[in-house]
Amino acid sequence: MSIRHGLLALLRRGPMHGYQLRSSFEESTGGTWPLNIGQVYTTLARLERDELVRALPEAEGQRPYEITAAGRAEVAAWFATPVERADRPRDELAVKLALAITTPGVDVAAVVQAQRTASMRAMQEYTRMKRSAEAPGDLPWRLVLDAMVFQAEAELRWLDHCESSLRRYEHKQTGGAATVQLEVVDERA
Repeated sequence: MSIRHGLLALLRRGPMHGYQLRSSFEESTGGTWPLNIGQVYTTLARLERDELVRALPEAEGQRPYEITAAGRAEVAAWFATPVERADRPRDELAVKLALAITTPGVDVAAVVQAQRTASMRAMQEYTRMKRSAEAPGDLPWRLVLDAMVFQAEAELRWLDHCESSLRRYEHKQTGGAATVQLEVVDERA
């Protein structure tokens, strides 16, 4: 998701200044994507340049912004367009495992296990947080938490798949003989 579209969506609710936008964004996402106030004002400046928002007269030391008709059309198009897998950032874990497999001296099983442990802890924490979000106004936050739980579950399933694929690969490479465990090299030393 772009911050640009997130701010436009929030401005559809009504005029807001930067700090209100940051607060509303973080509240809507349960703080899972904290925004730097500088990002908010930089994005607002670009949105204003692109005529998607307009600055209103300053009030109480703050400059509120409102969405324009072009901004409404932009955010409506964003809501109507499915998110493509290619639009999402690179998957750092997939890249890390691909590099671990091809880098001598890396214990790939340990990399997988460390990630599995971290993913399991995260999923348990998300589940705990979900239980505490029971008020009707918590629905947006609960949906974000659901997405995070489902992503953690999918990651755990994928890690299981990676582990079994590695075992099959090692078995083929060694003809079924015992494999030598590669050790992790700590490059910080």
